[in-house]
Amino acid sequence: MPIADIQTRIETACQKAGRSAASVELIAVSKVQPDARVEAVLQSGHRIFGENRVQEAQGKWPTFKAQFSGVKLHLIGPLQSNKIKPALELFDAIHTLDREKLARKLATEVQARGNCPELFIQVNTGEEPQKAGVLPAALEAFIKTCQGFDLEISGLMCIPPVEEEPSLHFALLAKMAKENGLSGLSMGMSSDFESAIALGATHIRVGSAIFGERVKPD
Repeated sequence: MPIADIQTRIETACQKAGRSAASVELIAVSKVQPDARVEAVLQSGHRIFGENRVQEAQGKWPTFKAQFSGVKLHLIGPLQSNKIKPALELFDAIHTLDREKLARKLATEVQARGNCPELFIQVNTGEEPQKAGVLPAALEAFIKTCQGFDLEISGLMCIPPVEEEPSLHFALLAKMAKENGLSGLSMGMSSDFESAIALGATHIRVGSAIFGERVKPD
């Protein structure tokens, strides 16, 4: 689907929710996509992209950034502690802060560099044992831990369980953000971003609806 069509759907969803379309940032999720598809979206004028893995982004984005000005990258996949330095060199936002060890090491690097990316805490709203993220009951304490490290938290992120109604998790995330004085809500993907917008999403992560089905590596 052309990215212009996605933008139109965002505008319609915002209008229904009584919101400005400018209040929603569209992250085009380019993970595991051929360079030709990514370049086509760049050529269309879009500049905000999401990647799952630091290593994949390292192999793709320095070249694109040299060709296209104004590119902003969001890390939407798990961040390993040993990848913090390259992540800070590449990414303008990290959506998957989820544990004290990572927060501590991230704070050390941020203080050394003198600048910090936009940070979102990933919340495991479905309390799924196999999924990363801070459990809802532990969120307030984790936010305080991050603030104790002088990390500025912009908002929360979630990935709802596949088999559950996503809007229930979007509403929960919005409630937790409000309770903790956070304005950023990274939620909603290709199949449910309109519901996320209705419930206050500020960042939506759309991949297959823009690029088509992902091309898995051999």
